[in-house]
Amino acid sequence: MYRFLASSRWIGWLLLVCLFATTFVFLGQWQMDRRDTALTEISHVQRNYDAEPIEFQAADAFFEQLPADGKWTPVTLRGSYLPEDDVVVRNRISGSRPGYEVLVPFRTTDGSVVIVDRGFLPIGNDEAGRPDSVPAPPEGTVEVQVRLKASEPTLDRGAPEGQLASIDLPTYEQQLGYDISTGSYGLMYLETPAPAEAPAQMLRPEEDEGPHLSYSLQWFAFGVLAFIGFGYAAKQQSRINREDREERAEAALRGEEPVLHQAHRMRKRPKKLVRRDGSPTDEATEDAYLDELERQAAAERDAEVPGSH
Repeated sequence: MYRFLASSRWIGWLLLVCLFATTFVFLGQWQMDRRDTALTEISHVQRNYDAEPIEFQAADAFFEQLPADGKWTPVTLRGSYLPEDDVVVRNRISGSRPGYEVLVPFRTTDGSVVIVDRGFLPIGNDEAGRPDSVPAPPEGTVEVQVRLKASEPTLDRGAPEGQLASIDLPTYEQQLGYDISTGSYGLMYLETPAPAEAPAQMLRPEEDEGPHLSYSLQWFAFGVLAFIGFGYAAKQQSRINREDREERAEAALRGEEPVLHQAHRMRKRPKKLVRRDGSPTDEATEDAYLDELERQAAAERDAEVPGSH
């Protein structure tokens, strides 16, 4: 009944279906991986973002190499800013606003230098490619509370003097000419004493995993549907083959030649017999040919029967 599935044509269709299904499964797993990444980020926010800050002495190793689960860990720093070495990072987004982030080296009371991100500045109106002004940090000894984020990758693009293309701490260290902690930086959320003017604080990360789960289920469903479609096509082909066998058997009982049986089948289909210019279509010409074959076969049968004339 389904022996036709062993033909090269149907094996080719099956291999093509398997290829599509494999691709769909790969895309579905890719969306699941993206969802896992989003859920991990959400767990870091929920666990660390609002936690009590720890002292720098307990977190100094995090500034050299930040573990994955240490993101957003609050830390209290004491020391002084080095405002003469500040830079702005270009092409940053806060909410839906483009702008800059302000990085300032911070020397702790034990002599270590870490980088503090003081916040966000909108795009300036006075000079293209620069903020209108950069608020100065508090002078003297200050206490700063920050949340840790890892250093960012190097981008394959430059930046004007006094700017960085990304928060790439090793590159920043080369520009400064002195040692800093290059594993992570602190995103400032509180300064004591508070300055009269400060950059806008970065928004809290959204705790939204996105549509990755629904997308992955759709891709997996497409993979299943590919096999369902193949099965449906095979079932339809099996039905057509069965009907062909039954019609051939009926034709044999009527004593019809195979070509005449095929003519009966084709004549059942509605055809357009005349073109717009009035000439017969290929289908009409074929019908005329088959009619002639049928008349010849009928004449031969009549000639073989005595007394038919």
